[in-house]
Formats: sequence, structure tokens, C-alpha cells
Amino acid sequence: MCQKLLGDARLWGLLGRIDGDLAAAARGGGCRICGGTLHRSRYPRKPRGGPADLAGYDWRDSFCCAQEGCRKRLTPPSLRFLGRKVYLGAVVVLVSAMSHGATPARLARLGELTGASRRTLDRWREWWREVFAASPFWKAAAGRFEKPVERELLPLSFLVRFAGDELERLVAALRFLAPLSTTSTRYAMAF
Repeated sequence: MCQKLLGDARLWGLLGRIDGDLAAAARGGGCRICGGTLHRSRYPRKPRGGPADLAGYDWRDSFCCAQEGCRKRLTPPSLRFLGRKVYLGAVVVLVSAMSHGATPARLARLGELTGASRRTLDRWREWWREVFAASPFWKAAAGRFEKPVERELLPLSFLVRFAGDELERLVAALRFLAPLSTTSTRYAMAF
């Protein structure tokens, strides 16, 4: 599942289009403070873990109010990026899910596939179990699932709860996690 999806151009194109739609909607809503026009103020990213020929992922959409005296920044949610993590969101979710119960050989293969070291994979698993599971976001959102989600198996335990094929499940999970990708107040708690 992981290797196939991470190499699938449809995934990366779809995530780029969804992020473009989210950015357009955010910009169209204007400044959350004064209602002023938002100017594009994107910033560079050096994402890791995706295909070598991945285009359009080296910038993160963001906006800045044009109103003098306001100039508040608005960064819309993203399915491509998971907050400030260097690795792409799909990589962090999929590889973390695939590493549950993995043999050392499989972990090595996941590391080769994404360029993530074993220490990085271990940090991700710890982040899911400790930081994510204790976050206000997860505490509020965990109740949306019919059956309780196993903390020790995050993110696999919630990834399998979404409907559809592997691509649809991953995109649904990334939509679910999108509020974590921004600190802009308008989106950070709106899930």
C-alpha cells in the first residue's frame, strides 16, 4: 500500500489541487481581523519523502492582509504539509501507519523509500502516541469515530476507519488532520 501510494502521481496531483482550493477559499474570505484583501505571501518549503520529480511542493500557500496597520497573516490548512514537519503529510501518515508491527527489514525499506532514518520513524511513532494523542485536537476529534481508536496504533487505527480505496482513505485522513497544518485561528480549531 505505502510504496504504491507514495509513488502514485495521482495522489500528489490531487493533494496539490485540494490545497489550491483551500487557499482560494481562504483568500476569498478576506482578512479574519479587519475583512481586508489578502495578498499572496507564500513561503518556501523543502519537503522530504516524496517522489524526486515532485513539482509545486516547494512553496506553502499563505496570505497577508493588505490593510495598513493590520497585515495579519493567514495560512490555510493543507493536505500536503503536516504543520511544520519537514516530511510531507502523506509520508508521515502512511509510513507511520505501515511501521506498526514491521520487521527491521521492512522498516529499513520504508526508510529507503522516503529517506527517513530509523530515528525519524521512531520519533514519528512517539509523536502519534504521545503528542498527537494528548492534543486538544485529538481529544475533541476522537469522539467522531464510532469505535474507540487505539492510541498505540495511531495513525493506522484511525486511517482504516475512513471509507474507500487506499487513496480515498489517505485523502480523507489528511482532510481530517488538515487543521493541524496551520496555526491560523480560523482553521486551527475548526474541524
